[in-house]
Amino acid sequence: MSSRSWSVAQQLWRISSSLRQIKPLSWADFVLPSTLQLAPLLELLLEPVYCRDITQRIYLGLHEALVNAVRHGNSEDPAKTVRVRRILTPNWLIWQVQDEGRGISENARGIRHLPERLDASCGRGLFLIYQCFDDVRWNQRGNRLQLACRRPTFSVASSLSPSLLLATTEDLAR
Repeated sequence: MSSRSWSVAQQLWRISSSLRQIKPLSWADFVLPSTLQLAPLLELLLEPVYCRDITQRIYLGLHEALVNAVRHGNSEDPAKTVRVRRILTPNWLIWQVQDEGRGISENARGIRHLPERLDASCGRGLFLIYQCFDDVRWNQRGNRLQLACRRPTFSVASSLSPSLLLATTEDLAR
């Protein structure tokens, strides 16, 4: 075997070793009626988060997203549901929250600053959501929100980016 062939073989071995370290993508789906009794669901959604440093931040952001879905998306109608998908990758913790509402306008989605009046009836929740997560994305209709947080430890294996996951999980209802 030539030295060049040996070098290629070594590189392939290193790549295959790295690929063996990739943990499979895992997800769980949750469907709940529109209720503000969110504590049990939040416990389930945060179960795989082992880092105390980010758990409180994620709890706050998920709570705001779920409250918005129930109050604004589903108008607190108990006949409507909120769907949540939790996706775990080696480098990302991702939650998708979808309600049955008409969706939020594109202009309203970009609230990344506090409203001028802190007692304003809307805007604080979206601001908090953007502060709590590393990546926030909306579907085109505006009734599904994807929230992604980088895992605190870096894995050798690369993972799917949140934008690719949104494209591959376009409709939770399917």
